[in-house]
Amino acid sequence: MPYDVVDAHLQVWDPETVHYPWMAQDPSLLHQAYRVADVGGELHEHHVDGVVLVQSADNRADSEHLLFQALSSPDVVGVVAWVPLDRPDEAAAQLDHWRAEPVVGVSHHVDREADARWLVRDAVDDGLHVLTERRLVLDLPATTPELLGHVATIAERHPKLTVVVDHLGGPPLAALRAGDTATWARWAAALDEVAQAPNVVAKLAGLGRAAGPGWTADDVRPAVDHAIATFGADRLMAGSDWPSALHGHASWEQAWCTVATTLDGLDAAGRACVLGRTAVEVYGIPPLVAAS
Repeated sequence: MPYDVVDAHLQVWDPETVHYPWMAQDPSLLHQAYRVADVGGELHEHHVDGVVLVQSADNRADSEHLLFQALSSPDVVGVVAWVPLDRPDEAAAQLDHWRAEPVVGVSHHVDREADARWLVRDAVDDGLHVLTERRLVLDLPATTPELLGHVATIAERHPKLTVVVDHLGGPPLAALRAGDTATWARWAAALDEVAQAPNVVAKLAGLGRAAGPGWTADDVRPAVDHAIATFGADRLMAGSDWPSALHGHASWEQAWCTVATTLDGLDAAGRACVLGRTAVEVYGIPPLVAAS
């Protein structure tokens, strides 16, 4: 039976027009413009019906750039933008300004905040009410056990808000390969805790950052297997994490196919969920492929 296939985590950027603070620490490979059109042919070759663009800088200029890309490419089915959640009035005004745009969610790089407790601040809590009122999703790169604990806290406080854990909460795959089972156990326990909240889902994207350069499906499979056992396929979605995935792979195709390979143990219905249906339901994307 046909099903929607959605790359739920793809990024684009242009350092000539937008400031990306993280570029000072990342390889020069990424210090160039990347557009949706750069992977359009590969998307179609692998029958990917659409992509969700996710912001890569906590500023309005980056979000406006994503919205321009969405306007320019029919492959974009949604944008996860940035608004200042710790300034709720500004956040509300910005989202209202974008009311006619394909904004399906909001993200904030809590992993780059100096204050590890930023997510549980009172002002941010008010900002999360703004998202709930507008039925928008919250994407969070909560890549430490402490941050995953904060995700569990806000999920309990806001049961009508859907929260997406990006990069599967940063599984310590390199540590596991080195035999550090204690670090792995702390991550697994934190992920298990956050998965108890029914309004939390997770993305199988960006796992190569944790596995290291040249990662393979076997390198990330332990994290994927744990996620499937913890969340179930209907609360997981796959993403290429392109172009950040170019750290370890030569192309979008290699990154996407490697992630897809880790799903071989699922039945057809489970694969359909992870490869698209979960993203369609979570982000409220109109069905792309008619069911037969």
